[in-house]
Amino acid sequence: MAEGFTPDSELSEIISELWDLDDNKCFPGEDYEIDLQGYVCNAKEVGDDYARGSLFKYVNEEKVFGRRTYQAFRDLLDNYELDLGDEEVVTWEERKENHEFLTAIMETPVMKRAHEYLVSKGAAPADEGKFKGLLHGIWFRMCRKGGSSAPNSCSFEHVFVGEGRNEDVIGMHNWIQFYLQEKAGNIDYHGYFRRETVQDDEIVRLMAVQFSWNGIKGKPMCSVFIGSSPEFEIAAYTTILLLDRDGKLDVKMGEYEVEFTIHGYGSSHHRKLGTAFIGAARFEDYARKRGWHH
Repeated sequence: MAEGFTPDSELSEIISELWDLDDNKCFPGEDYEIDLQGYVCNAKEVGDDYARGSLFKYVNEEKVFGRRTYQAFRDLLDNYELDLGDEEVVTWEERKENHEFLTAIMETPVMKRAHEYLVSKGAAPADEGKFKGLLHGIWFRMCRKGGSSAPNSCSFEHVFVGEGRNEDVIGMHNWIQFYLQEKAGNIDYHGYFRRETVQDDEIVRLMAVQFSWNGIKGKPMCSVFIGSSPEFEIAAYTTILLLDRDGKLDVKMGEYEVEFTIHGYGSSHHRKLGTAFIGAARFEDYARKRGWHH
């Protein structure tokens, strides 16, 4: 175990269990391949480009999006406006897609175990319908952000889709969204800051990357956990949120040593999520000192 890494034993146990239960995770060489290219930690200016090509060399879309939860997840990604200044209008079709996504992930072993665990801790209702309602409130209920007078954001949008705020991109910590935006020509990958957690991992899963998106000058740093399924990330973030474990938490997750960052508000079954992401332990402190942000 790396020096300075102090894992939360309770969270490490349940998050590792969820990770091991996730038979829907993707693997390099089978489902995708990445091309790391340039290391940008020594860049003189934020936005310097150390990558000529894309991060993702390919994704086997037929295989990956042939999985129900991945397809349902992808259907949600075009439901939001990038600019926080734009009001979000949720259509009937989008509500239906939200419901279909929650239904799909609730049928997976990962979400079933997360629900069971949260019930055992008194942190979630035992009734599955009520729990799905709780998930909907956490992830899809619209709120006002950035001084807006109208609903313009939700937790799902911030964490998985990404948002534009002035000349910055905030949120967006999902590898599927990164791939799809890169494929569409909206993301220009500039290189990586880090490609491992604290130890030398067998498979490169966690990356801190730099990129520009849709003409926005650039996002200094973004943590992306590559190959994780949508249901695993929802399960992990929801579990930590409902256990009231806010802040930065060292977690031993299988072979990976990571730092979860969760910021929530509210109490009991009315908890709401401000932001959530998986980062490389110790690297996040370095990034903050350099003025990089999520």
